[in-house]
Amino acid sequence: MPDFALSPPVPAPTLADRLALRERPLGTPLLRQEWKELLFLHWPVPPDLLQAHLPPRLRIDTFDGQAWLAVVPFQMAKVRTRATPPMPGTDEFLELNVRTYVHLDGVPGVWFFSLDATSALAVWVARTFFHLPYLRADMRLDSPSAQLRQFAARRTHGGAPPAHFRATWKIGAPLPPAEPGSLAFFLTERYCLYASNKARTKLYRGRVAHQPWPLSAAQVLHYESSLVESHGLPTPSSAPLVHAGGPVSVELWPMQQV
Repeated sequence: MPDFALSPPVPAPTLADRLALRERPLGTPLLRQEWKELLFLHWPVPPDLLQAHLPPRLRIDTFDGQAWLAVVPFQMAKVRTRATPPMPGTDEFLELNVRTYVHLDGVPGVWFFSLDATSALAVWVARTFFHLPYLRADMRLDSPSAQLRQFAARRTHGGAPPAHFRATWKIGAPLPPAEPGSLAFFLTERYCLYASNKARTKLYRGRVAHQPWPLSAAQVLHYESSLVESHGLPTPSSAPLVHAGGPVSVELWPMQQV
């Protein structure tokens, strides 16, 4: 019988690797923006399930052997380039992403299955210059009270699998800063994003910089969504781990092929 050699395991990033990414990159960022009214919904998922949906060189990042899948609605504000001020009508929009956590060559980051957005211009820019799978969608965010948020979305992008999302949540008390090495740190302290071309023959990595997330406790009062299923992934069976977050001021650097 033929002798098949197994590929050696890829070492996971160390805590030192993760902390090093908090340092702001050199040079001038391409974009500046603010992320606010954010809700992190996280589910534990078997690593092999998500690994099968990634480009070959990327590896699922795990915490205590467990991978995580997230659905994240939020509001983008004060969006501008490094050379221009915010432009009314294009500087604020809603976004909703489905994501997991990956690493490459010791650099941890975020992999997006999709990013739905209400701004057609933002979708075009992100798809063209950042290689990110942005999709157009109709969305609405309401704030019936200081603590209550309601978010609804329906994907409208031509040719993309249909998807919808509705959630109502109550924001609770502020949480202490995420301790390095904790699960909250693993899930929220992410300063790189990864993308690929359509053929998945090229990988790109981009840096982001912001202060550590200000997190709050949150309670989900209502949730319904087909976002995860639109990517051929099974419906999460457990209740999500929930955090509210923001606002944070964010800088983004150009994507580089890796």
